[in-house]
Amino acid sequence: MAQTTLNIRIDADVKKALEEFCTSVGMNTSVAVNMFAKAVIREQRLPFEVVSDSFYSPKNQNRLKAAAKRMNETGGTEHDLVEVDDAHNVGR
Repeated sequence: MAQTTLNIRIDADVKKALEEFCTSVGMNTSVAVNMFAKAVIREQRLPFEVVSDSFYSPKNQNRLKAAAKRMNETGGTEHDLVEVDDAHNVGR
């Protein structure tokens, strides 16, 4: 089977961590990337779940901008964020 080269850009820290992992399991990054590519082709999907964070959706961003505008126009009150431990607030 003919081989070709694939050039990708990757964060230096990610590359180092990937190389360390691959070495620890007895392979190199080329083998790992080939395994990834073959899994995508075989399964016709990414071999992991990809989800978006609805916080960043245009609809939610527009809602947040409108709420901020209303607050600025009406003199709303800002509050500090408070960390809440849900385990201690069950049933309250």
